[in-house]
Amino acid sequence: MPRDYSLSHLTTEGLRPPEMLEVAARTGYRYAGIRLLPAAPGGLAFPLMVDPALRRDTRAAMAATGVGIFDLDMVRLDARFRVEEYLAFFEVGAELGARVVLVAADDPDPGRLVASYAALCEAARPFGLACDLEFMPWTRVPDLATARCLVERAAQPNGGIIVDALHFDRSGGRPEQLVGLPRDWLHYAQLCDGPAARPTDEAELIRAARTERWLPGEGGIDLAGLWRRLPDDLPVSVEVPHQRRIAELGHERWAREALRASQRLIESL
Repeated sequence: MPRDYSLSHLTTEGLRPPEMLEVAARTGYRYAGIRLLPAAPGGLAFPLMVDPALRRDTRAAMAATGVGIFDLDMVRLDARFRVEEYLAFFEVGAELGARVVLVAADDPDPGRLVASYAALCEAARPFGLACDLEFMPWTRVPDLATARCLVERAAQPNGGIIVDALHFDRSGGRPEQLVGLPRDWLHYAQLCDGPAARPTDEAELIRAARTERWLPGEGGIDLAGLWRRLPDDLPVSVEVPHQRRIAELGHERWAREALRASQRLIESL
């Protein structure tokens, strides 16, 4: 069975969802991910929850291209999290046929964080949405072990973990740690590359993750070791933001090169 590839929001950051879907179709992706809420205060997002015209245009682009929406970006769990504030987010996700909500964790209270994550999963489940926790070294869930503990404690049938190749490497992850991870926790994974040397400064970790990732195969991350331990049929989100190269090549050429590099790496395993 052919593997499904999804064009991540960050790989073509700046494009509105309809234009992103058109680029995804022309460059060979089956799915795309869209950012409905900012990753950080002031960050770029397209809140379709409050923009009916953009939502209508996005649905029209989906129908015209045949490209589906895979994931919704993102929900941040912090001390102020209130699950009732996300009803419209879930409704838009269901309307677009999305499968997964990307979740980040910023709450310093471990017990409250587990409760918030469980509440999010429970609220999203009627809309057909899984909630995949993304561990990132600068967040309150900095690594796979912490993410696994949180998902186990929440004990939700639509809970899960997303393995981002860059975050996995920068958090000190080892491919063998993925062995035995419950299959029903894995809904997709994010693929990119980066230098073998890991930044030690938090600001540099964040900057590189958001603006300067490398094409798969260009860097020093053990992508082969990582991908060999993930399910063969796991969908791949191609997440390769690189502001300078996107400016030089344009969104469409960069999206195409990112997909081809991802396919070459995975098909060589």
